[in-house]
Amino acid sequence: MELNTVFGRVTAHIEFLQNGADGMPLAQAFRFLGMDDTSSERFDAAARQMQSSGFSDAEEKGNAFSDLASKGLSRLRDSIRRISEMIDSDRTKAES
Repeated sequence: MELNTVFGRVTAHIEFLQNGADGMPLAQAFRFLGMDDTSSERFDAAARQMQSSGFSDAEEKGNAFSDLASKGLSRLRDSIRRISEMIDSDRTKAES
């Protein structure tokens, strides 16, 4: 396969996979099997540029605030779970 990018031509060996990728009947899935160093550098540069321009469906890494909030919520959930287990344990002892 040959692709023209803003960084130059990329040449790669590919393997065709299933038709109808992502629910689009005319889409053709493929995977890269091999690519020379120059093509690899060009492809990586083009992919990075597309990602930084917002043309990616890759999950974004969280920012510091969302990471901190997520950790805080996880600790809160764990604390509530431990308290719930202690209450259940006390109920079981009282019913015995």
